[in-house]
Amino acid sequence: MSDRSEPTSILFICLGNICRSPLAEGIFTHLVEQRGLSDRFHIDSCGTGGWHAGNAPDPRSVLIAAKNGLDITHLRARKFDADHDPHQFDWHIVMDRNNHDDVLGMGTPANKVRLMRSFDPTLKSPSDVPDPYYGGDDGFDKVYEMLTRACDGMLTHLGH
Repeated sequence: MSDRSEPTSILFICLGNICRSPLAEGIFTHLVEQRGLSDRFHIDSCGTGGWHAGNAPDPRSVLIAAKNGLDITHLRARKFDADHDPHQFDWHIVMDRNNHDDVLGMGTPANKVRLMRSFDPTLKSPSDVPDPYYGGDDGFDKVYEMLTRACDGMLTHLGH
């Protein structure tokens, strides 16, 4: 992966980059900052689809983040860049199996791609982070909890 003198680069990926992946980016960034590790990571997020490019996160993602002391209002959606992202990032952390297949199909080496919930220590086998976009507000609460466990597990996996 990356040289020890270089920050570990992590890209969180979902479908549109307005619900799950910006929440994951915000949670992971917060955990990294809390542990004084900001200089050790380069963190970003994107979507496999580009229809929300340039938009702020979904208001429900912003609300659940704020409810938990995080500000993700500065984030803007972007589409996965098949020419750049597969080589730029050490880790491609996808929210579901469809995202997994999509980024592999866009040239990302398989050894760089992991399901987000594969880092959740409460699971015996990884499962998808469900897309809360079309559901009720409680779906965002559940997704936030899933992402928090997985982000914490990821930091542990990375030795932090």
